[in-house]
Order: sequence, then C-alpha cells, then structure tokens
Amino acid sequence: MSALSLVVRDSNTMLRRNLLHARRYPSLTLNLLLTPVMMLLLFVYIFGDVMSAGIGSGGADRSEYIAYIVPGILLMTIGSTVIGAAVSVSTDMSEGIIARFRTMAIHRGSVLIGHVIGSVLQVLISLVLVGAVAAAIGFRSTDATALEWLAAFGLLALFALALTWIAVGMGLASPNAEAASNMAMPLILLPLISSAFIPADTMPGWFQPIAEYQPFTPAIETLRGLLLGTEIGHNGWLAIAWCVGLSALGYFWSKSLFERDPK
Repeated sequence: MSALSLVVRDSNTMLRRNLLHARRYPSLTLNLLLTPVMMLLLFVYIFGDVMSAGIGSGGADRSEYIAYIVPGILLMTIGSTVIGAAVSVSTDMSEGIIARFRTMAIHRGSVLIGHVIGSVLQVLISLVLVGAVAAAIGFRSTDATALEWLAAFGLLALFALALTWIAVGMGLASPNAEAASNMAMPLILLPLISSAFIPADTMPGWFQPIAEYQPFTPAIETLRGLLLGTEIGHNGWLAIAWCVGLSALGYFWSKSLFERDPK
C-alpha cells in the first residue's frame, strides 16, 4: 500500500474508534452541549427584553435580540464542544493506549487525525442541534442566500477545525483529563468577552481591545453578516486568518508533543 493509503486506512480506523467512544459515552458531549443551549435560553427569555432595549433603538424586541445572539451562541457551541477532544486525547495519553499504538504498525499521525475529524463531526452535529433550538424559539434568517448559508457553514467548519487542533494540543500537554478540561476553559470563556452578547463598542473603553482582538469576535461578526445581512467589513478576512493561524499553531504544537519520546 502507498503511504497515503496507509494514512487514510489508519485514520479511518481511529475515527471509527473515537465515534464509537462518543456513542458509548455520550454524557461528556451532552454536558458540553448544555452550556450554549442554557446560555441561549437564559439570555433570550430572562435578559432578552432588557438587552434588546439596550442595543437597539430603545424599544424592547426579543426577536431582534434572538437574531443578534444566535451567531455568538453557535461559535460558543464550537468552543464548548471541542473541550471533549482535549479530555479524550488526555485520557488516551494517561491510560497507556497511545503507548500501545506506538508499538503497532500504524501511521502515528492517524491517532490525532482520528481525534480531530471525530471532534469536528461532533461539533457539526452540536451546531445542528443548537440551531434547531434557536429556530424553535424564533430565530430566522430569511434574507440569506444559499451561497451565504454555504459560506456560513464553511466558516463554522473551519473554526471548528482550528479550535479542535488547539484542544488536541491542550490535551497532549495536560497530565490528566481533569487538567485538560481546566486548560481548555478559555475556549468557553472567550465568547463571553466577545461581541456575542453585546456590541464591542458599547463596552468600557479599556475593555474593548480585549473583545475586538481575539478570534471569536471577527468570526461572530462575519457570521452575523452572512446570516443577517449586517456589515462584515474586514472581519471576514480576520476570521479566516485566525482560523488558518490557529489550525497551523494547533497542528504543529500537537505534532511536536505527540512525537516526543514518552518519559
């Protein structure tokens, strides 16, 4: 078999292994999925009228705030779900199965590839579920064209890939699953200090750079522009640059950690 065939075969095997684990132990994915769903319901039904009055023209309109908040919640869903990849990778490393894989005639990179592809698939499923909840409570995107929907899906998938590689690196750098979960917490916290819930220009002046110069804000603004027709500006290129940069950083970081000789 060619080298490429071996990579594809072994990666497919590792992907099936990770999907089987996710099916047998769904509690981790479900717990991570509850965070964005609860945030969506909390901000829409508890704070919706007040928040919409604050960021709108002065009138309370919950439906407008639903449209505003959903793109941020979708990005938060990605950050929340990929924590499962960090925990899964760390568990594999600490329980010794990786040491066993190193002795077998398989492509070493296939282990990480299986984790990454499996995590991205789980993220996409989570996005569909959260999107269904958003649609059920009133989110509509009637003005978006088919091409804009396709671009939005591509952005979400690319962002999921980028954060998954970062999460895999965090899992490899952690001594156990609990430490991996704690290390990956910024992936949930960063959306909270982005433009997910309120516009960045309404924040205190000293805090605005924190919200603006991070990966979630340009991705959220780009997604809003695609789905709701708002101005995208330079956010589209910034979002793509963040995705490519984080993917490259996560890949080389993970590769370096995984190829180290075990102690």
